[in-house]
Order: sequence, then C-alpha cells, then structure tokens
Amino acid sequence: MDLYIDTASLDEIKQAAAMGVLDGVTTNPSLIAKEGVDYSKRLAEICEVVPGPVSAEVIATDYEGMLKEGRERAKIASNIVVKLPSTLDGLRACKTLSDEGTRTNLTLCFQPLQALMVAKAGAFLVSPFIGRLDDIGQDGMELIRQIRAVYDNYGYPTKLLAASIRHPLHIVDCALAGADVVTVPFGVIKQMMNHPLTDSGLAKFVADYKKAFGG
Repeated sequence: MDLYIDTASLDEIKQAAAMGVLDGVTTNPSLIAKEGVDYSKRLAEICEVVPGPVSAEVIATDYEGMLKEGRERAKIASNIVVKLPSTLDGLRACKTLSDEGTRTNLTLCFQPLQALMVAKAGAFLVSPFIGRLDDIGQDGMELIRQIRAVYDNYGYPTKLLAASIRHPLHIVDCALAGADVVTVPFGVIKQMMNHPLTDSGLAKFVADYKKAFGG
C-alpha cells in the first residue's frame, strides 16, 4: 500500500520524505490557503522533493475551467496529478485530460457509483473520504470495501486512494480492505511508529545495560 502525505507544508513533506516511506503527496485549496503561499510555486517546490505523484486540485467547478486549470497544473512537473471533483463536470474533465495523457485524481467521492464512473472515464486515482462519512454516522470503511470489490470485479486499473484519514486505525483497516493508497496528515504518519510497549521495552533495555555496565 502506498503512503501519501496530505499537506501543503514543505517542512512536513521534507520530514516525511526523510523517513524513506513517502510515495506521494495530496494537496487541496484549503491546505494551500493555510500555508498562505502561491499555489503553482508551492506545487513546483513539492515536486522537487517528492518524485512520486503530487495531486494538485483545481479550484474551478465547471468543465472548461477545470480543463484550463488542469492543463496549467500539468505543465508544472511530470509527476503532477490533476485533482478533480467527483461531479458531472469533473467526470467530463477526467475523460478529456486522461485522453490527453494527464493523470487525474477524482476527489470527494462518497459512494461506489461515483467510483465506478470515474474509473470508466480513465481516472488514475479515486479518493473516497472515510472520516467525513464517519462524521455523519456512516461507515467510511464500508465504502472502501465496496469500491475495492467493484474494481476487482471488472479489472479497473484506477487506484483506490483512501482519504480523510483521522487516526492510525483507519490505516490498518484500509490495508486490510485492500486500498492501494492512503493519504495521511503528518501527525498521523508519526503515530504509525508509536507504541507504548516499544517505548517501555527500549527504556528497560537501556536501563538494564547501564545497570550492568555503567554509563
């Protein structure tokens, strides 16, 4: 399972990349706004750090606007993936850009039929949002399982990217359900290597050594 970081912070991306486990990056307008930086400049900076897919979301909501922005984003670097909404206009833009050789990530997916449609239109990635479904009392992981079954039934090459990850257990469940990718906030990535028994065990090893040999 590939691991992406969901951020526009260059510092967080560099720290995650230094761990040696980072496969890609996802961004969105909200994350860029939080950083207060020029969108295109930051995308170019990210692509210099991470050679894997970097999802760059469009702001336009209409077909023509998405195409214009998507084509501009794709020129920034060869590893840019144009991120589009899972709407009718987004579906059309997905088909056009995919036919042109530009990889796309269809985001804000909340039901399996959206995932089916974008796969048929040639999406490189589909991004179902687990946490936001959990927030309204639905089972976000069930959507991951449904999309996995649909894609496996018909052999669609679109990669299933689980988004809106809130905690490490989401990542475990995604791995067990067969998600191809998870995109995760930096704070949750750091939690993936944490366990109290690891900490206490390491402390005991060090304490026993010092007791026996000094130092």
